[in-house]
Amino acid sequence: MAEPNLRDRIKEMMVENLMLKVSKEEIGDDLPLFGPEGLGLDSIDALELVVSLEKKFGVSVPNSETARQALATVNTIHDYIVAQGLAQTAAEGA
Repeated sequence: MAEPNLRDRIKEMMVENLMLKVSKEEIGDDLPLFGPEGLGLDSIDALELVVSLEKKFGVSVPNSETARQALATVNTIHDYIVAQGLAQTAAEGA
């Protein structure tokens, strides 16, 4: 699923599902999603993000440690989706 517009699709999903008051163009690929220096998401947003990732991209986030790493920025979400897609493809081919 390493399509060129995957980052845009992630941003669109975030704006829609988290009801953000910014446009997808305002979300930088390396902008921290949590904390005051970034987008300012909170734990409720994190839960919604995990559910949205599963619905839209078919990837699950198994625990809080994985979530902390995978949901840091749009780039880390992108890399996580791609890695999960590759892992799933490898498992299906085994």
